[in-house]
Amino acid sequence: MAVLAKIRQRSALLIGVIALALFAFIIQDLFTRGSFGQSSKDVGSINGKDISFEDFRVKVSNVEKSGQGITSTEAANRVWDQEVSIALLSSQFDKLGLRVGEKHLLEVLKADPNIGKNPMFLNAAGMFDIAKFKEYFKANPEAAQFITEKEKDAELNAKFQIYNTLVKSGLYTTASEGKLKYEMEANKVNFAYAAALYSSIKDSEVKISDSEIVDYMKKNEKKFKADATREIQYVLVEDKPSKEDDAEIKSKITALLNGRVEYNAKTGKNDTLPGFRNAANVAEFVNANSDVPYDSTYIAKNSLPAIDADKLFSLAPGQIYGPYVFGKYYAISKSLGFKSGVNAKASHILIGYEGSQTPNQKEKRTKEEAKAKAEEILAQVQANPDSFMMLAFTSSDDSSAQQGGDLGYFGPNQMVKPFNDFVFNNGIGKVGLVETAFGYHIIKITDKQDGIRLATIAQKIEPSEATSDKVFTLATKFEMEAADKDFAATAKELGLKVAAPVTVKAMDEAFGPLGNQRSIVRWAFDKETKEGDVKRFEIANIGHVIAQYKSENKSGLVSVTLARPYVEPILKNKKKAELLKAKMTGSNIEAIAKGVGVAVQQATNITMENPTLQGVGQEPKVVGNAFALSPNKISAPIEGNTGVYVVKNISTIKAPAIANHAEYVSKLKAQSASDASRILPALKSNADIEDNRLQFNY
Repeated sequence: MAVLAKIRQRSALLIGVIALALFAFIIQDLFTRGSFGQSSKDVGSINGKDISFEDFRVKVSNVEKSGQGITSTEAANRVWDQEVSIALLSSQFDKLGLRVGEKHLLEVLKADPNIGKNPMFLNAAGMFDIAKFKEYFKANPEAAQFITEKEKDAELNAKFQIYNTLVKSGLYTTASEGKLKYEMEANKVNFAYAAALYSSIKDSEVKISDSEIVDYMKKNEKKFKADATREIQYVLVEDKPSKEDDAEIKSKITALLNGRVEYNAKTGKNDTLPGFRNAANVAEFVNANSDVPYDSTYIAKNSLPAIDADKLFSLAPGQIYGPYVFGKYYAISKSLGFKSGVNAKASHILIGYEGSQTPNQKEKRTKEEAKAKAEEILAQVQANPDSFMMLAFTSSDDSSAQQGGDLGYFGPNQMVKPFNDFVFNNGIGKVGLVETAFGYHIIKITDKQDGIRLATIAQKIEPSEATSDKVFTLATKFEMEAADKDFAATAKELGLKVAAPVTVKAMDEAFGPLGNQRSIVRWAFDKETKEGDVKRFEIANIGHVIAQYKSENKSGLVSVTLARPYVEPILKNKKKAELLKAKMTGSNIEAIAKGVGVAVQQATNITMENPTLQGVGQEPKVVGNAFALSPNKISAPIEGNTGVYVVKNISTIKAPAIANHAEYVSKLKAQSASDASRILPALKSNADIEDNRLQFNY
């Protein structure tokens, strides 16, 4: 008893020590990672202007509740982008001294249909009444906050309209640019050329190092600028059914076909239970044994599983087919009979009128005018059935006009009642006129589908508990061993494959082919996570991801892994160009061509607007050099898009001078119409933006 008492005393002491240690750990964690250690109360700043976390949190919450079905990270990213844009543009508004008057503000508010079309603010003529609008908010002080927020948004909107107009007004095209455009389209050059293509040297003969790619990116920093990223390599251990699991599910569903004997504890006797073949209540039997509930609808052949459609659709009533695989299920199906015309296909021409629910009416017409037009079209179709498609193109007010009125296949009661009744009560080829709330429809029934009713028992093919346990054990073993050993070598020892590394930014959700895995990204950017750390993540319906934080890229450039597919071909071509240029020697173009083993080619009537060489592609540098040469002069080697070229000018044909280049000025204006949209990205690239969202677990 004394020994037992001592053990109890030590146990109590041990529990106390553990509790104290846990408390110390929690306190430390709070100071280092939680609210006590929060390095900032602001979620970020733009050019020194702080964004309050509390305001940001409320806005994110409102976006999440907006019913758009977006994640908290998506909401945070959306609000952040909005806050950055507003801060940068507001700064520009202030610099320019933009002001918005009451009249402009009211115009912006009126554009909101909840205000401008609100019956409370309309006069007898149905027009927006400013007096009514102001009176309402005077009489309802509780609504004042709402309109204050609306006015803030409206003011920003109005200032942006002014700002955008100013920017667009500053964009113009000169007559000289119009002249250049004309000359690029109309001037022509004829030349001979020798082309030593890059493809003549194997890629394997030219190597590009990581440092060469980094040097190239530094020289072209704007193209490769990026937020800090982290590279994560991982192993996916899928929690999927084994061959044994598959066989067991197949055997289990097959056993349902026939009756079975089962002991009844209440009666003390064996009961013979019916199988699927002879079940008295098929629907009840399906619902008792299937992972997918009984469906009594008739199904057209093209809606059945493609591989088994022919056999399923040819089943006689009472006949059974299966087991067969349908997606992630093993299934057995019993035919409960056929029904003709379960789906129909029809085309229509819709003629709307004022007061009908036609969404995109092409022209205004009264109901009487619409009926007269519909009857006229019906007569044309009846006289010439082949005219239906063209009449739909030219006359229908429905969006299906672009498909010649074709509505595709649909089932009973999917269309409004008069339309539905006409289609399902008449045969293929029948043409008629019906009226609905949308207007007058000239309908042509083009096809009908028969259907089969199937009672289907489907059981999901999923891993057994034993299989999932094995997968968990393997994933855990790999996680523990990879923490102290080489990640790739450990994976190989255990028969696992390391996936291609994934590069992520701090606020990314997507994780390579695995889709939304925000928890992995957040872990990689946690300040407690060090390079080389390994962690296992359990992913629902997939399995286990064992991730290793491989490296960090703080350079402000994209990673070499991401840049290589783009940069490597450019640098390889540079090296190939030097090898090819060394061979391109000779006093004339024929000798130069012979030196690289190619024939001299001819290019005729080439313009700078379309600098395309037949069989090669776009080569603007080559064509530009040809234009610059005097007749019969030979160029130095030119590094083009597809190879190294030497060109000899045969002749240059100058376009006749014209007095007015307005047509070409207009073309350039149309091409530069969207240039104003480049303002915001430019402001962002030059701004000092601090993003602290990670500190707040976004």
